[in-house]
Amino acid sequence: CPAAEEPVLLAELKPGRPQRYDWKSSCETWSVAFSPDGAWFAWSQGHCVVKLIPWPLGEAELGCKTSERKSRGSKAETWSRGAAKEKTLECGQIVWGLAFSAWPAAEDGDTDPACAMGLPCLVLATGLNDGQIKVWEVQTGHLLFSLLGHQDVVRDLSFAPNGSPILVSASRDKTLRVWDLSRNVLFSSGDTFLLSPGRQVQVLSGHVQWVYCCSISPDCSMLCSAAGEKSALLWSMRSYTLIRRLEGHQSSVVSCDFSPDSALLVTASYDACVIMWDPYTGEQLRTLRHVPLHSMLDSSSEIHTSSLRSVCFSPEGLYLATVADDRLLRIWALELRSPVAFAPMTNGLCCMYFPHGGFIATGTRDGHVQFWTAPRVLSSLKHLCRKALRTFLTTYQVLALPIPRKLKEFLTYRTF
Repeated sequence: CPAAEEPVLLAELKPGRPQRYDWKSSCETWSVAFSPDGAWFAWSQGHCVVKLIPWPLGEAELGCKTSERKSRGSKAETWSRGAAKEKTLECGQIVWGLAFSAWPAAEDGDTDPACAMGLPCLVLATGLNDGQIKVWEVQTGHLLFSLLGHQDVVRDLSFAPNGSPILVSASRDKTLRVWDLSRNVLFSSGDTFLLSPGRQVQVLSGHVQWVYCCSISPDCSMLCSAAGEKSALLWSMRSYTLIRRLEGHQSSVVSCDFSPDSALLVTASYDACVIMWDPYTGEQLRTLRHVPLHSMLDSSSEIHTSSLRSVCFSPEGLYLATVADDRLLRIWALELRSPVAFAPMTNGLCCMYFPHGGFIATGTRDGHVQFWTAPRVLSSLKHLCRKALRTFLTTYQVLALPIPRKLKEFLTYRTF
């Protein structure tokens, strides 16, 4: 696999509000998210604010290196691209996690205001500093409802990728919680009773440290969670029970992601390593080590600056992106042990691929979001066949097929 072109910075969006340094302002961008259809981008820009931005960005943004967006309450700058307009969500608390999902269309006789007139709509869940999860309707920017239950910061959120209204939240209270947003809950407000969507269906306990990250597999069968521990936990999304502990890292695991066919799982740790796992067997398939690139770093830098912050798969499943404290965005090809491309960035905290490929969004400690070019690849017919088969076959089912051993190794990603 030849080296890919280095990522090019297309745009950098900055908060328009003045920087404040008290803890309540929290200007970091801990989370960025693209909607599944690629039509919206959500940016936790700090100061308790989330920006909802129609995608693609306008030519003015993509044609220059930096672009500031001013935020002045009701006078927030907006621009129209068709019916879509930029929106500012005032969350009232520091925002840590973001996740999009399509809300199912309302049925006949359903008075759910989230989807009027039987039309599906897009929702955004925001995980907040006080343990609340606020769910917003994207097209209008209206707050739909809040989910209460966590006792500390909601650090990450993950919707079931199959479009079902199942949401998993990860918190500093050391638990994960599973919510069914289609279930109605009756609660009292003064002398009246109100009907609110959203019901907590399960609390997953097993971590002894803050839970940093959660990821549901694309086939919706598994959930991986990462906390301030050396092992990641793998859960069943059918029985909500622990399947296994994934042990192999030497320091806290802080990020995890499944491949698009659910056949691979990657975990990133402060030990400066990404481990690629077979989630069905628990085997370690490959370790990617973040070796400091001294030419890119200050001479006073130490080895710990390679501590990882985030890892994510590309949409076709052939590349990984990682962000580390050594101020580099790295792109990795699935079959190689060294990065195929990298770019210097400052204080990166998170990264996410555009759902249709070609772009990566990264968030930084100063509240900025950056958009980078990413390698575009035409998947081979072999990989497309493997991806299609692994979407519905587990590793054990592949190994039971009456096919040659080398083909089994290819289908189970053991031919690196």
